[in-house]
Amino acid sequence: MARDDTARGVNWRLSIHESLASTSTLLTELAEKGEPEGLAILARRQTAGRGTQGRVWESRTGNLHLSVLLRPAMPMRAVSQAAFVAALAMQQAAGPATRVKWPNDLMLDGAKVGGVLTETASDAQGNLAWLVFGIGINLAYAPEVPGRAVAALGPEPVELFARRLLDAVAHWHGVWIAEGFAPIRAAWMRVGPDAGAEVTASRAGSRITGRYEGISEEGGLLLAVEGRIHALHSGEIA
Repeated sequence: MARDDTARGVNWRLSIHESLASTSTLLTELAEKGEPEGLAILARRQTAGRGTQGRVWESRTGNLHLSVLLRPAMPMRAVSQAAFVAALAMQQAAGPATRVKWPNDLMLDGAKVGGVLTETASDAQGNLAWLVFGIGINLAYAPEVPGRAVAALGPEPVELFARRLLDAVAHWHGVWIAEGFAPIRAAWMRVGPDAGAEVTASRAGSRITGRYEGISEEGGLLLAVEGRIHALHSGEIA
């Protein structure tokens, strides 16, 4: 099943499947073969869903499993900004009760309800050739994740949520292309952690705890630790 939707410059072509191994695996393969921007693949169920840090993403029927293909005219150094674009789109689609956690987790009352796996490739000039967001959101179910609180937004037809999400992706992608990272950063901080909140980050086997001070102009997480500001550009928030 396929349908075209045009929203803010992205001509979405939504392809819906009953079951796939992974929406992102299929879409990255198509991207490498030259698929134009705007293809979105939705699977009601995934048998080999992929999360960040090499994790398996449990993909039950009733939850959202959606991957989207974009081809922004951006240098590869801008890749780190893309996570914030996806996070804002998820939060807008999910509603004002949700927040975001650095860089692109969707949260509800302190529990994770969604996340994004961003995959990219460069062209011969070193610019972005393509960008795929693999987005998973708990709607009907909250599969267990060891060591992490999880929740679900509540049952909703996945196609309805997907189309709302595609509109939001198109909007924030358009802002990013037209105006750069500054408005993305500002919008993310409005729906991110409260200023001064205690945050613990893990990276390279070590942990750092500090006071949240926002995100840098490059997208790094700013933590105040013992009177110094640290900018973290990799790692995971507890």
